[in-house]
Amino acid sequence: MLIYKRFLEEGFAINKSYRINNQIRVPEVRVLGVNGEQLGVMATPQALVAAKALALDLVEISSSTVPPVCKIVNFGKFRYEQEKKEKAAKKNQKIVVLKEIKIRPKIDIHDLQTKKNHIKEFIEKGNKVRVTIMFRGREMAHKEMGRDILDKILIEFQDFVEVEQASKLEGYNMAMVLAPKKGK
Repeated sequence: MLIYKRFLEEGFAINKSYRINNQIRVPEVRVLGVNGEQLGVMATPQALVAAKALALDLVEISSSTVPPVCKIVNFGKFRYEQEKKEKAAKKNQKIVVLKEIKIRPKIDIHDLQTKKNHIKEFIEKGNKVRVTIMFRGREMAHKEMGRDILDKILIEFQDFVEVEQASKLEGYNMAMVLAPKKGK
């Protein structure tokens, strides 16, 4: 409880999802002890007295249950452990980025090979790739050229990718989205 007052005095941001001590306004709560043992359902003032007797804080862990679950803990230590858990969870997240490769329908063979190398790099890094064929003016009359290029790319990478979005025409662009195969 003393630590909680220090947090307020020093202007620290406290996670608003946890109610602490006198912020808990329900008539009764289910109380967990310092080591996680169940102390049972108590009246809130009685639980506050038990927390004060140990010179600790009463923190509402789960407000969705009836009665809400509260734990007797050192709030500063509790908050620190929660932040550590959040950081560890963020560290383990895999962020998938959508990369885009733009190609014209009259692309040269060597230029197409360079674009394929870029696609391969992106897929190996675990990113999704959007391959876009950009048409201009009369090129729209030869949409099959764009579809042929997308088919060639798909045939070359069929062992490494799966099609997340099949090729479709969107205005003057034809695009498909490729994702790395799961398990590769």
